[in-house]
Amino acid sequence: MNSSTTASAEVGLRLIVPDKTIIPLLATWDYSADDPYAVRVAFHVGNDAPVEWIFARELLTVGIVRKVGRGDVRVWPADKDGERILNLTLSSPFGRAHFEVPLTPLTDFLDRTYEIVPAGREADFIDIEAELDDLLWHT
Repeated sequence: MNSSTTASAEVGLRLIVPDKTIIPLLATWDYSADDPYAVRVAFHVGNDAPVEWIFARELLTVGIVRKVGRGDVRVWPADKDGERILNLTLSSPFGRAHFEVPLTPLTDFLDRTYEIVPAGREADFIDIEAELDDLLWHT
């Protein structure tokens, strides 16, 4: 069992713009046992501050094998030019983005997250009472 409570990876990916132009980007993927259901991703877009999204870890895991997601986030696997990728589309009031993520570095990262918090054990890492107190008393 891994004694670390966090995992991080920098993964090169491709942004596919509407005219099918491919823009290479770097994304930092972060996971913490303190928020065991979530994966945080910071998309580095030039000199601006990174664009950050939070995904359900399970959504990414399921998306490796089949199309999943509704609304703002959708993921699905594919083969492109002999490479296994994960397609990731994000929608917001500001627009829509389609990314192609190489599968191997993503699955390596996800494997490390499951070493930290095994599937089905996420609730063991959350203090429900503290979360409820925070929601009820600090609003």
